[in-house]
Amino acid sequence: MLRNMTPPPRPMEPYAHHVLVCTGGYCSPERRGRSLYTLLAQLLQREGLLFGPNRVKRGETPCLGVCEGGPIVVVYPEGIWYAGVTPALLERIVVEHLKGGRVIEEAVFHRLTDRPLAETDFDGG
Repeated sequence: MLRNMTPPPRPMEPYAHHVLVCTGGYCSPERRGRSLYTLLAQLLQREGLLFGPNRVKRGETPCLGVCEGGPIVVVYPEGIWYAGVTPALLERIVVEHLKGGRVIEEAVFHRLTDRPLAETDFDGG
């Protein structure tokens, strides 16, 4: 018999997007990704995207395997990869993409899918 087993965590509440920020030093030797990760939390709070059905989860990673053109920011479930992300571009990503549903096409360098954003992606449906 197994003892000292911890119960499984409670189920997570649904969320609309998951944003990964590369904070490693290879794609951005100045480690600008670290400051973007911090700024992302502030922008999500400002835009009301930390709680509720349209909330955004954020995560950091030391490497996304693209060691040039950083900092890199990836938005799921769409699979949109943004390169050369600055604080100004990150603000656009939060406001226009995460909140408004419009990909910032001129900053996209990779897509995992050709699936267009659907309005239901943002209305909880």
